[in-house]
Parts: sequence; structure tokens; C-alpha cells
Amino acid sequence: MSYKYDYIVYIGRFAPFHIGHNTVLQQALTQAKNVIVLVGSSFRPRNVRNPWTYIERETMIYTSLSGDQFGRTHIKALRDYLYNEDAWVRQIQNVVDATIFNIERNKANVAIDSTPLKIGIIGHSKDKTSGYLNMFPQWEPIEHPLVQNIHGSDIREMLFDNKDLAYITGIVPPTTLNHLQNFIKTDDYVNLCDEHFFLKKYKSAWAAAPYAPMFLTTDAIVTQSGHVLMVTRGANPGAGLDAFPGGFLEQDEFMECGALRELKEETKIDVPVKVLRGCIKGSKIFDHPLRSLRGRTVTQAFHIELPPGPLPKVKGSDDARLAKWVPFNDVKSENCFEDHYDMFEYFIK
Repeated sequence: MSYKYDYIVYIGRFAPFHIGHNTVLQQALTQAKNVIVLVGSSFRPRNVRNPWTYIERETMIYTSLSGDQFGRTHIKALRDYLYNEDAWVRQIQNVVDATIFNIERNKANVAIDSTPLKIGIIGHSKDKTSGYLNMFPQWEPIEHPLVQNIHGSDIREMLFDNKDLAYITGIVPPTTLNHLQNFIKTDDYVNLCDEHFFLKKYKSAWAAAPYAPMFLTTDAIVTQSGHVLMVTRGANPGAGLDAFPGGFLEQDEFMECGALRELKEETKIDVPVKVLRGCIKGSKIFDHPLRSLRGRTVTQAFHIELPPGPLPKVKGSDDARLAKWVPFNDVKSENCFEDHYDMFEYFIK
């Protein structure tokens, strides 16, 4: 069989993998010898926007395939770079190049062909999150129309609002439906439902406001001797996840004062405020529109670098279940709340 493309790249979060995704994937498989499916927002903790791990979404996709499609579909994980679009693009270029190199290298008894490979990238420009189609001019864009106006966000809303999967039967492949039937029996599902209803109640408090509110918060990234101070969140959203001490700015305080106040309240760090203030090395505003599920939340993070020495005593308090010093190499994106891993990478280069 002849194909128009050697490779087609298909990027998405697939949360969950629904019939819209499946239609696009099937079209790509009819046009290309190989399809490289890149699963975004991998290596992140579960939340109501990203309820499934990379492995679970990979399974949803693979189990929808049949025949020779298994050998022609290559699924890879992508991590998020919320504040570094160039790094995100470079990651995709590297993953695609490496995947193609391995496929071409492993072809047995095939004469080397010097003809340049024809590569396309397929998708639907539905909103700001799909503007990536224009970021890869080296690949031919393949626009695909929206399939039956199906959105993953609507499926997730139905899933957490009502355990009856009859609401989504017919808009996800049978294999995805089977996965969801197993998923709703897990503790992860129960915890996500708790978070879902917490967020709905949280947002209902200002639903009648004439304008959607914007929240200002502060965070403190305290480092010393190859360790960073983190807290384990005690409540939703993000209960049980690691985060930097911080919280909402009060009406009568400067951002720096708010960060130091929250730091002392949540960790009881055994260092005087005057010393902490003198060790502030820098700060940065983190304002990605999707950084928080609570609503539009902008934070200013302060990097406090203490001089080398024994780690000061800390104790979780207030909103923090636990305060702890974490070695740099033990900070994992899978365990970090919201965009706190991006903060860590910004300050700890």
C-alpha cells in the first residue's frame, strides 16, 4: 500500500482518548506509513484536568488499534514546559527525530533511500492550546475538522459529576469505556471526585460576580546545601502533593512580606525573618492562565538561598500537613502541585 506521508505527528493530551481522537488517528494511519502520537502533560500528578497517567492514556490508545496499526503507531510521552515554549518545541523535535531514527535504523534488508522523508503534523485548531500546529514549519500541516464537537473537558465533567457511564457511551471507543469502568472503582477516582466538587463549590462562591476574579498569591523557594524546602498539602486542591510554602496575599501587605509570612506560618522554619529577607536571591512572577484549577491565579515566587550548613528545623503547620527538606534530585514533577515544578526548574538551574 502506498502512503502520502512517511510519518505523521499527532499531539494531544487524550484525557480521555475519545472517538474524536480516534477518528483523527485513523485518518493519519490511512495517510502515513507510521504515526507518532505524542501524549502531552505526561509526568504530572493526577488532577481533574489530567486524571490519567501517561501509561493509562497510552493503554487507551494502543487498545483501540487493530492489525498492522500496532506496529505503525508509536506513542511517546511529552512533559509540559509552561513557561518555556522553545523547550517544549525542542522536546518534540528531539522525540520525533529519535523515534524516526530508531524506526529507520531497525528496518531490515531495506536499501538505504536518500529521498527525504515526508512528514506531516495533524490536528484541529480548536483553541489556544492547539496553536502548536504552526510551530513546526518543517512538517506539512494537516488540518482535521472537529469531530461532532466532542471535548475531553465535557467528558471529564460528566465522569466526575455522575458515576453512570451511560452519559459517555458512544463518544469514547469501547476500549476507553472499559478502562473508565475500571477507573471509577479506584481510590484515585474517589479522590478526584472530592477535588472536583471542592473546585465547583469554590468557584460557586464568586459565580455571581460581574467579572471573574483574579487571585494574587506568593510562594517561597528556600534552598540550602543542595536541598529545597517543601510542604505536603493537607487539603484540596492537591491534597497530598508537594508544594512550596505560600498562600494568598493579604490586602495590606507587600508581596515579599506575604511570602515570608506564609513561609513562617506553614513551615515554622527556625530562621529569623530578618535573615530570610536578607537571603532573597531573586523573584519571578508565574502567571500561566492555566496554572491553577481554582481560577485565574498569579503568584510571585521568591528564591531564598541560605548559606551552606546544617538544615534548619522545620515543622508543617497551618495548611501544610508536613514540612520537609528535599534533595534537589528527589524533586519529581509527578509529585508537585500545579506549576511548582516549573518554579523549581526556573530557580534551580
